[in-house]
Amino acid sequence: MVALSSLVLLAGCGSGISFLDPHGPVASTQRDLLFEVIAWMMIVVLPAIVLVPFVAWRFRRTGNNKSYHPNWQFSWPLEIIVWGVPVVLVCILATLIAGKARSLDPYAAIPSDKPPLTVEVIGLDYKWLFVYPEQNIASVGVLALPVDRPVRFRLTSDTVMQSFMIPALGSQIYAMAGMVTELNLLADRPAVLMGQNTQFNGLGFQNQKFDTLAMPQADFDRWIANAKQAERPLDQDAYSIVSEKGKLADLRSRFDFDPSKGLIFSSVEPALFATVVARYRPEAAHRHESDEAKGPAHKGHDHANH
Repeated sequence: MVALSSLVLLAGCGSGISFLDPHGPVASTQRDLLFEVIAWMMIVVLPAIVLVPFVAWRFRRTGNNKSYHPNWQFSWPLEIIVWGVPVVLVCILATLIAGKARSLDPYAAIPSDKPPLTVEVIGLDYKWLFVYPEQNIASVGVLALPVDRPVRFRLTSDTVMQSFMIPALGSQIYAMAGMVTELNLLADRPAVLMGQNTQFNGLGFQNQKFDTLAMPQADFDRWIANAKQAERPLDQDAYSIVSEKGKLADLRSRFDFDPSKGLIFSSVEPALFATVVARYRPEAAHRHESDEAKGPAHKGHDHANH
């Protein structure tokens, strides 16, 4: 009960910082799965919590009704309870988790009547670069997403391994140099959500956070239009500065921008994402480019229909 109470309290600690306060179908499914697992585990936990003090009291040294059975060796009912209940519980949990794990495949597209928004994510030290290839803009430190529209993230790293996560939207996936991973998410209501790198990769990783702006489609379109007016192209020279090791605020000496609103680029060097991948693994970049042309090969998330 203490554990359950703690989860409820944590869910109210802030908006957009945890999957316990979900802002999308993926995080909602993960939260429901957590509560289901905890509920099933109570079958084992609650009897232990109740029986331990009872046994201690029942067989206390000063008790008058204690008994001594020196020849007691075995009991079938006790063996069945001790081993049978955990075995059945493990089978139930395995079935439950395996079923939900398939529906939470990060590579599976989320079914929707709206086309997915593609965002290319490049992990840097210690910041994230977000490229919108269809809109031909980019941002650092802020990620804008339209509400009720699937978002397809393609991720890589231009440094060591990183862990990309927006807790309130659910899931987590690694970004690795020379590789392309994929994550599909959806925000179901407007909010400012926390995004972060959860992989320890240096003393600055704890500062590698960003604001995820989930906004209505009209507001997202205005954000894109404003970004195009920034008159700041992300060419190779600009990228070489952005990719230098350091925090987002360190870029203020090189660019004129407000760190609280992120660093926005009005255009992007063609095929920047593929170029970063090819820097470490040329054949992987060509393979993923051909996969991109074929389109998503996976079916949609089951949880999106919940």
